[in-house]
Amino acid sequence: MVRLSVNVNKIATLRNARGGNVPDLIQVVRDIESFGAEGITIHPRPDERHIRYQDARDLKKIVRTELNIEGNPIPEFLDLVLEVLPDQVTLVPDAPDAITSNAGWDTLTHRDFLKDVISQCQKAGIRTSIFIDPDPKMIRGAVETGTDRVELYTEAYAREYSANREKAVKKYTEAARTAHEIGLGLNAGHDLSLENIEFFKNNVPELEEVSIGHALICESLYLGLENVINMYKHKLR
Repeated sequence: MVRLSVNVNKIATLRNARGGNVPDLIQVVRDIESFGAEGITIHPRPDERHIRYQDARDLKKIVRTELNIEGNPIPEFLDLVLEVLPDQVTLVPDAPDAITSNAGWDTLTHRDFLKDVISQCQKAGIRTSIFIDPDPKMIRGAVETGTDRVELYTEAYAREYSANREKAVKKYTEAARTAHEIGLGLNAGHDLSLENIEFFKNNVPELEEVSIGHALICESLYLGLENVINMYKHKLR
């Protein structure tokens, strides 16, 4: 079964909109785990517009599954990761003002930088993953960084799914095979939803984990959080 890590950024966005503590991020995370999710993902950004750095510290104390912190490894982010010591860090090359992640790493151009960051995280006992486009060349380049896993950036798949899902998933199938052949673990995330997740899972070999936030929270507005988490788990079996 592919593991489901729920990204709770949108819960923090809703909380921050009113300046108080409703919804209570800590309680929601506890509930998400009790509903069956196998992990919690957060993506703190420098302006803390949703997840705050303090949230990462607080969640480390209560998460009982796996805590995945993703973000651009600027010095402040890396300091936070090495302080909190999550189970996994996912390195994402997003600009400080990016609304959401919109590209994977060029693992050839940034090899030395990534190698240094990954080495620091691994020495601290943190599993590492690199956010990456489904490009076999970039996946092969990831090996040189020393990363444990890559996370396939799935926005293109989600965008093209309704027009031609076989075509949309093809490059992800090939990327997954490349990653497996060279010994990299495989995650995926971005715009995956109840509509497209099962086909993706069935056509991407050796997939270990998906990180889903925006779609899952939106679907939960209609169907309920507990119900939606279990719908994802059913499709990921």
